[in-house]
Order: sequence, then C-alpha cells, then structure tokens
Amino acid sequence: MSGGPQEELEKLGLEWGGLTRTKDSSASRHLHLWITRAYFPSLGTRACGEECLFPDCPGTLTHRPHLTDSKDREGADFSPEDWHWRGRARCGRRALLAAVAWTAGWVLAAAFLLHARPPGLPERCSDQRSRQILAALCRDYLGGVLMGDLCEDLCVAGQLVYQRCLYYERGKKVLQADWRGRQVILKSKKEAFSSFQPLGLLDEGQGVPEAELLLLVAGEVQSTLGLPLANGSLGLLWLGPRGPGWREHVASLWALLQQEEFLSLSLLRGLSRHVPPVLGSCGHFYAVELLAAGSPHLHALFPLGEAARARGGQAAAVGSIALSFLDMVQHFEQDFAHRLHLCDIKPENFAIRSDFTVVVIDVDMVFFEPKMREILEQNCTDDEDCNFFDCYSKCDLRLRKCGAHRINSNLQVVCDKIFRHWFSSPLEDSGVSFQLQRQFQEVVRECADPGDPAPPHRAAPSVFWKLRSLLKALVQEMQATEP
Repeated sequence: MSGGPQEELEKLGLEWGGLTRTKDSSASRHLHLWITRAYFPSLGTRACGEECLFPDCPGTLTHRPHLTDSKDREGADFSPEDWHWRGRARCGRRALLAAVAWTAGWVLAAAFLLHARPPGLPERCSDQRSRQILAALCRDYLGGVLMGDLCEDLCVAGQLVYQRCLYYERGKKVLQADWRGRQVILKSKKEAFSSFQPLGLLDEGQGVPEAELLLLVAGEVQSTLGLPLANGSLGLLWLGPRGPGWREHVASLWALLQQEEFLSLSLLRGLSRHVPPVLGSCGHFYAVELLAAGSPHLHALFPLGEAARARGGQAAAVGSIALSFLDMVQHFEQDFAHRLHLCDIKPENFAIRSDFTVVVIDVDMVFFEPKMREILEQNCTDDEDCNFFDCYSKCDLRLRKCGAHRINSNLQVVCDKIFRHWFSSPLEDSGVSFQLQRQFQEVVRECADPGDPAPPHRAAPSVFWKLRSLLKALVQEMQATEP
C-alpha cells in the first residue's frame, strides 16, 4: 500500500473530511475502490453503487466544501445531508476498525502457524528444557507437593545428576542421568506433576479409609492394564504407613499409576528378565536402568562391542540374541495368567545385556490379553481397520466389527522384522554350512509368512521348535570354527 486515504484524496483534488453521500461521482467510486482493494482485497474490485461495506451506510462518496474554521463548524446550520456525512464518518471509523482487526487476526494466525508444531512430529529434545523440568520437580518436592525415594538424591544430595536429553515424544520425557555412578533413564508420560489427574480423596486428609484407597488403586490398574488385581498383588504399589509425607507419597503414586509403562514394569518386576525393573521414583518420574538400545542403522541391529568377540564373533552373538528373542516370545506366551502381546516390534524398542539377553525397554505398546481384546474390538469396514500396529485382527463385514482375538503372533512379527534382517542373506565367514543356513532361512520365511488364507495367520507351534533347534546348531557351528 503506497499511501493512506488522505493522500489518495489529495490526488483527486478532495479534502479529507469534506465528504458526504451522493449517488453518482467518479471520484467517490475511485476512492471506494481504493479502500476496498487496500483494506478488503477478498471483496474483489466490484464498485458499490447503492450498496456499501456496511448495510447502514449505503451509497458512494463525493466532494463537499469543508468547514475548516471551528467557529464556522459551531455555527453552521447543517442540512440532512450533513448528518449523512457524520454517519459516513462513523462508517469510515468502523471500516478502519474492521481493517485493523482483520490485519491483527492475520498477524496472530501467522505467528501461531510459525510456532505451532505439526502433529506427529517429535518434540525438540533440549538440555535447557530438561533441566527446567527437573528443577520444577525439585521445587515441588521441596515445597511438600510430592515424594519419592529418589527425590533426596536428585534435589538435595546431588547423587542423581542429569546428563542429557534422550527424546521427547507425544508429551513423554526420557532423560539420561547418573545415579551414584550408575547410568539410568528418567521417564515420565507428562512434563509436569500438575498435568496428572489428582486424587480427590486426598482432600479429606489422612482420615481416608485405606480400603477405599486400595479399591481406587485396583480400579486404576484394571482400567489401564485390563487386569483385575488379586490379593497381595499390589506389592510395590503399597501405600505405606501413615505419617509425615504420607499424603505426598500417595499423590505421587497416583500420578505414577496413570502411566501404563510404570504399571507394567512394576507388576512384572521380579517375574521376567526380559523387562527392566523400576529402580525408584520422584513424583511422576521413575528410573530404569540404561541399556544399549537397538537401531535399524546397525548391521547387527544392536551394538555388540567387546561382548561379541568374547562370545565367538559377531555371527555367534547374533545367534545368541536370536535365541533370547525366542526365549522372550515363549515366556510372554506361556508364563503369565494372560498372554502378553508386543504391538510395536522394532530394534529401537529392545536392548541387550552383556550376556545377550533381550530386554523390552519401551512397553507403552505391550498389552496383556484382556486389554488387547478391548483395543482390537473396534468398528471396521475392512481388515485394515483392524490392524493395531503389529497386532492384527480381522473385520467381520456382516457385523462391521473387528474380532477381539489377535490373528498374528509375537513370533511371527519377530521373524518378519528381526530375523529376516539377520538371516535373509548368507552368513559370510561364519563357518556354518550352506545347507544349514538354507534350511534355517526357509523356516524363518515360513514363520514370518504362514501363508494360510484362513485366520488365525499364526506361525504353527512346530515352527518355534524348528527355529530353536536350528539356531542352536548354527551357534554351535559358529563357536566351533572360532580360533
């Protein structure tokens, strides 16, 4: 925009303020078009004859002698047309206000778009922000808002020291820290303690019956995991004796209970070597051991290092890890009251210990059978609607409902996403006979793709034992050829 309305009027030989309403004037039409184009481009260039931008101000503009002297203005006998001029002035102010509001709206919208993060993109991992998150956690601890067995080391003693940010994802914060010389990971589903739903019963003080609190805890666990809690199974979730800090302890536990991963890890503690134990907590953050996570960019999918050389080379190490995957699959299938489903099988969600034991380090997508049925049983129009990440069901087109039972298995997905990467091509310099390698590759293909058009599309139980037997033979041959 090169000039304002006053400048444009001067070009037309008019005075700013000497305007009134008439029905025919080329100058007024020119001015109206200029205002329309400058301030309301979306209205186009249509001239406004009897109509105008505001319904109570119809007409166009033309020249009228301007009363420049204040005395003249005070003593002038205004005609009805002059009153129309005053109405037109009010209309101009409205147009100006509308233009300002319109421009401000676009500026705010542009600012929002520049700063907004598109959905689905990971948040930027920042050391500064991570330190601020932990500082806020410590302020809440020192202010008597929350509790935890790690709070003193983190906030007072300096024994739990932040090191770096690992990742932020969908609100989840994952940080690395040093705890008395041991590398650990601090996790929370949300950034702030206040973001979690508070436990209303705590407003009643310590007079709340313990049975009522335990009932609430059991209900939260059942809602989150789909599992009813048997007597004595609360274990690590015990509320503790009442006394100083009891309210803060229960409030912190309630925030932790709203995090599926914390619940799963706590309930499986001591029951499985394939999940990391919870080491402690402070408020809504909990700590687990730091393990070497996998990556699709690594040739062996997992960092092997010196451990591979000590166990017969990289090929033998891969064979040992594969055996541990089979052990984990069988363990999750048979060793609990309900089958445990892995719905997001990829290298990044697993880690290995120094003895090549496979550990699930991200259990956000791990579900027991009752919860799995609840997730799968959704409305559908075809089979693709019934695929929940790596857990598949089948659509009943008559009922337009997904089946509650999973039609593939953990073993099938492990064969497809892990074993095929390792064993689709010959193991060079492994010392394993070509015949044994070929036989194992065929069983891996059979496992990953059973080829049965009728559900369930699961690898037969016999395939598991074939894989196990052939893997053991592979590892033995590789170890035997190592110097």
